[in-house]
Amino acid sequence: MAKDRSDTINRLKRIEGQVRGVAQMVASDRYCIDILHQVQAVKAALAKVETAILKDHASCCVAEAIASGDAAEQRVKFNELVDLFDRVKR
Repeated sequence: MAKDRSDTINRLKRIEGQVRGVAQMVASDRYCIDILHQVQAVKAALAKVETAILKDHASCCVAEAIASGDAAEQRVKFNELVDLFDRVKR
């Protein structure tokens, strides 16, 4: 888990640098398509981080709720995921 967390933090730091680069491109009045390519790269990198965190949540938090046998806690974790995916749809 600690390694996964440090990998995620490193990815986020790289994304932070990419976003600063995009801001510099806009400030420098770079070609719009070049900026859009970089924005797409940032979005793709964020999607990878999102997937990694979701996998971690499923393998840790959700799995613990299932293993606990606590139906209320299982419902809470299930509803969290449903709410998350519902927000993504909008």
